[in-house]
Amino acid sequence: MAKETVKIPDVGGGDVDVIEVCVKVGDVVAKEDSLIVLESDKASMEIPSPLAGKVLSISVKDGSTVHEGDVILELEVEAGAATQDTEEQDTSEQTSAESKSAKADKNADAEKEKEKEKEKEKEKEREKESPAPKAASAEKTVSTDLQRETVKVPDIGGGDGIEVIEVCVAEGDEVSEGDSLVVLESDKASMEIPSPYSGKIISLAIKAGDSAKQGTAIAEIEYQASAEEGAVEEEPAQADAEPEKPASPVAASAPPSAAKPTAPVSPSVVSHADVYAGPAVRKLAREFGLELEQVPPSGPRGRILKEDLQQFVKDLATGKGASTGTGIPAIPEVDFSQFGEIDVQALSKLHKLTAANMHRSWVNLPHVTQFDDVDISELEDFRASVKKEGEQRGVKLTPLPFLLKAAALALRTYPKFNASLSADGESMIFKKYVNIGIAVDTPAGLVVPVIRDVDKKSLWELAAESAELAQKAKDRKLKPADMQGGCFTISSLGSIGGTGFTPIINAPEVAIMGVSKLAVKPQWNGSEFVPRKMLPVSLSYDHRAINGVDAGQFFTYLGELLVDIRRLLL
Repeated sequence: MAKETVKIPDVGGGDVDVIEVCVKVGDVVAKEDSLIVLESDKASMEIPSPLAGKVLSISVKDGSTVHEGDVILELEVEAGAATQDTEEQDTSEQTSAESKSAKADKNADAEKEKEKEKEKEKEKEREKESPAPKAASAEKTVSTDLQRETVKVPDIGGGDGIEVIEVCVAEGDEVSEGDSLVVLESDKASMEIPSPYSGKIISLAIKAGDSAKQGTAIAEIEYQASAEEGAVEEEPAQADAEPEKPASPVAASAPPSAAKPTAPVSPSVVSHADVYAGPAVRKLAREFGLELEQVPPSGPRGRILKEDLQQFVKDLATGKGASTGTGIPAIPEVDFSQFGEIDVQALSKLHKLTAANMHRSWVNLPHVTQFDDVDISELEDFRASVKKEGEQRGVKLTPLPFLLKAAALALRTYPKFNASLSADGESMIFKKYVNIGIAVDTPAGLVVPVIRDVDKKSLWELAAESAELAQKAKDRKLKPADMQGGCFTISSLGSIGGTGFTPIINAPEVAIMGVSKLAVKPQWNGSEFVPRKMLPVSLSYDHRAINGVDAGQFFTYLGELLVDIRRLLL
């Protein structure tokens, strides 16, 4: 057995990032198996194993920055298992070393003579090449202010019959330098071929499904040529022939930023991964802070386009993506009419807004819910005793004012529940006021008007204000200000039924209380079972801001206040 060190090959110069290590120590890899995936600003590429063997050690990790010659890993291989490519590389390196050694042994005169001969040969070659078009995989056809060039497939690593899987432009389209023209796909990678110029697509010479190779015409582009471009193209030959000649006044007067680079834009290579997207799309996703797995693709063969990212971000901002959880596949659309008669009714604006808000809270907040039964027998006896007084005041005293008052006192006692997390999650914002929202069901949908300064108001005031807000909600007369500034929310299903439920927190609040229907249950008093009026309550809270101990203390204290309403006066 022998040990072989695998290094970073020539990847076009410059430093590149390691975005994925595909193997681990102890893995057995075959020749051409992917070892790591590199990514630069222009492309991502897989580095295959030159040999079959066992991984002994790994010298890189995700996020590392590497360049040509850096060690990737060490392989244990069978003796003599080196590939033909490796042997050829070794031979080439040996030949190169011998050549350098021979040159070093020559005397100075011979060296100078050889350099002179090389210079003469270079001058002859430049003279021959000067009338030819620039090397940009594009053939110049018009030499006016508006020039036309035929963009061809550049060197993509050899091979014939590379399939064109997508044509990204149409005749008449305006493109910018670097915009993708076509996408090619080989057995190993997909490649975006970008435009070397900004201009207009005059004609297309290729279509999806065609086979292409180096030199295959893609499209004819018409672009605005500048004087600076011609100066840049001709400058090298002139500089060699007349090294002391000053630059032309036209070229010197032009701003440097206007000069067009002579080298064409290189194709973008994208490795086969779980997500099919080009480097430009991946870079944009990183800027948006998105995981590409979340984005529904619309391109051919499930390819994610820039437009897909932009639409995804737009949907998030407008709440249109509320129908699915992040990263969870959408529920497929079903034609229900095939099973029988249906009636389709559009959701109201309020209903859609509520759905979006609830979905946002559910997917962003870690919900925890606790349940309890509270004995409100004495509270109900007191309510019955003041029924006539309520009729005189024109106010019905329901259990809600007592719940509001008890919650306000509990919020004062346990300020963590009267707080909100900052948007960055780095701090808690404690509120010195106590405003409580009450969930109201209306024909148009659910709304949550807010009662302000609950801790400063009497039971009668709370009863009157809650009734007034509920009626305004049903009459659709609530103003936006009436539904803002809440610290805590109470959602009651007492008049409907049920033994308990888990309400969704009304973010940016950190907790919400749910109330179900009162029930008479037997309770042991120490000597016998007696009937007591038990109120099922639940408390849902944001576990980022509140832990279980805090919730238990808050819930217990709230229950004690409702069991003995005299404690509300303490």
